[in-house]
Parts: sequence; structure tokens; C-alpha cells
Amino acid sequence: MNADPEAPQPSERTWAAKFGDAFRGVAQEIRSQSSFRVHFAAAALVIVGGVVLQVSLLQWCILLVCIGGVLTAEMFNTAMEAIARAITDQPNRHIRIALDVASAAVLVASITAAAVGLIIFTNRVGCLLGWWQA
Repeated sequence: MNADPEAPQPSERTWAAKFGDAFRGVAQEIRSQSSFRVHFAAAALVIVGGVVLQVSLLQWCILLVCIGGVLTAEMFNTAMEAIARAITDQPNRHIRIALDVASAAVLVASITAAAVGLIIFTNRVGCLLGWWQA
């Protein structure tokens, strides 16, 4: 790989450039990944549900960590897929395993987040309906 000696070194890049790269990555993810859009829509519904059900500060923190975890796992999965395509277009057992594990990470994060959301929202609905005390 021939590095351009005139190109800025990573330590010389501005914060604006670094944030620009990150936002470009988010935009790419939204444009190219239907599963990310589904998770993003689910996150929006969770936020609306949290507002409607008036979740506590701690519950907000937990919900936001879950949302961030799922979206982050989805982005890492996409990054793994892109790297795999850059390495080879031929079937490769090791790459298949890596991609399957990356997909499994998204599944685990999603199931965990859904369970946490169900617990928090069920509790809030129960409290609001007077089924139990907060």
C-alpha cells in the first residue's frame, strides 16, 4: 500500500474531520442497511413510548444504553460485511464464521434490548393503571 506523504496523518486530523467521517458513516448506514432502518424506527418508537409512559431518569438511561447497543452492534456488523467484501468475493469459511458471529451479536443485543424494554414498559403501564406500586 502506497501512502500519500502529503495526506494528513491520523493525529493531524481535525475534530471536525473526525466527526465528519462519523456522520458520513451514520448516513451510509441509514442509506444502505434496511435492518438498521428497522432498528432506528424501533428506537424512535421506544423513545415515544418512554415519553408517553413518563419513564424515570434511570429507566431512560437503561433504554438509551440498549438503543445505543443495538445500533452500535448493527454498525459493527455492517463494517465486518464491508471488510469481508473488500478481502474476497470467494467463499471463505473463516469469513463466514466471522460474519455469522457479527450477525449473532446484533441478534443478542436486539433480544436483550427488547426484553429490557418490555420489563420497563410493563412496569410503567402497571404502575399507571394502579396494578402495583412504583
